Amino acid sequence: MGTAIIILAAGKGTRMRSDMPKVLHRLAGAPLLWHAMRAGEQIAAERTIVVVGHGAEAVQASAEAQNEDAVCVDQTEQLGTAHAVLQAAAPMSDFEGDAIVVYGDTPFIAPATLEEMLALRAAGTDVVILGFEAKEPGLYGRLIMEGDTLLGIVEAKDASGEQLSVSLCNSGVVCANAATLFSLVKSVGNNNASGEYYLPDIVGLARERGLSTGVVICEEEETLGINSRGDLAAAEAVFQSTARRDAMEAGVTLTQPESVYFAFDTVIGRDVVIGPNVVFGPEVTVETGAEIGAFCHLEGCHISAGARIGPYARLRPGAEIGPAARVGNFVEIKAATLAEGAKVNHLSYVGDASVGAAANIGAGVITCNYDGVFKHRTEIGDRAFIGSNSALVAPVNIGADALVGSGAVITKDVPDGDLALARSAQENKAGLGKRMMQRLRALKIKGAR
Repeated sequence: MGTAIIILAAGKGTRMRSDMPKVLHRLAGAPLLWHAMRAGEQIAAERTIVVVGHGAEAVQASAEAQNEDAVCVDQTEQLGTAHAVLQAAAPMSDFEGDAIVVYGDTPFIAPATLEEMLALRAAGTDVVILGFEAKEPGLYGRLIMEGDTLLGIVEAKDASGEQLSVSLCNSGVVCANAATLFSLVKSVGNNNASGEYYLPDIVGLARERGLSTGVVICEEEETLGINSRGDLAAAEAVFQSTARRDAMEAGVTLTQPESVYFAFDTVIGRDVVIGPNVVFGPEVTVETGAEIGAFCHLEGCHISAGARIGPYARLRPGAEIGPAARVGNFVEIKAATLAEGAKVNHLSYVGDASVGAAANIGAGVITCNYDGVFKHRTEIGDRAFIGSNSALVAPVNIGADALVGSGAVITKDVPDGDLALARSAQENKAGLGKRMMQRLRALKIKGAR
């Protein structure tokens, strides 16, 4: 029996004050929706259904970018959470197994929590609700328990004084056999002040049918929902705090933890040292023993063991940094490979290129990779030395052990072991420098008068 995850992502999110659907706002470099989808991936869900509505095309495109097998269904009218779940019935008609309902704007539900809900289902509980102990229960629905049995969910506005004193609250996350879930939501009515079909009503319906109901309790932080820009900022703080703690517990040194920002998918090996004010964009992997200096910005790159990056370096997508390679101050690398021991230390741009083992790229070197229409590659061989302030006009190959003199503009291939010089011959004009400066200073004094 498999597992399916149903993600409710149809809401507009009016409190975000945005033209963009709420679930596409970014947390740790990824849309909120991706966080919910990732939880499904981590429990090996066989099927992912995303219920879209506001901005349906954009939400569907985002969902499919994260998981090409995701199935999106349109809730053309937003008539409540039970109505939203019901939209998944058709694409799930042939599915046998359990379904978990989560929310596209609730990014922190842990895979371990979902596994716990599935375990309670496997133990025989028909409908499992995810609850949490709220510090301030406020308007949350209360979970009314009798021992381990969930008797019902009472909304705050309908609760008695005694029920309002209950701090165990409803997260909205549900797990049940898929057929049972859809049978229950089909029976949910809308006899309430809002005229909507509410998913929590399935608990009462389940009990009327003699089905068992139970609760898994998680940390309140996991249930944090995003409804405003303030919520989004608070969620970012929660994510970063957790990511920093997890990194340090895994053997990473953060010299100023509060200034380091991780992405949702950052992977860091043991004994990596990360300096202050480092920002990780999506798709970054750093292997064991590497060092990231202060004020680096990294995205879409792979850094091998023992490499040193920065300070003040930028690695863009496609940067592959080999073992013990060095990327220094104010260097930018894009779609380029640095082999083992290669060095690009100062003020250089290396894009659409490969740099061989132990090669040295001097200060101010540029690979001129773009002709205004197409990108072209530069190939630099092992142990090559590129002198400072040189421009390598791609496509061009610099051979192994070749030397490019400083200030060169290289437009032709340089064979292995050759020396390439490409600059005008120097000419000294005796005394002319001093005379020119005297004349310029005199003009400046005259102009000041």
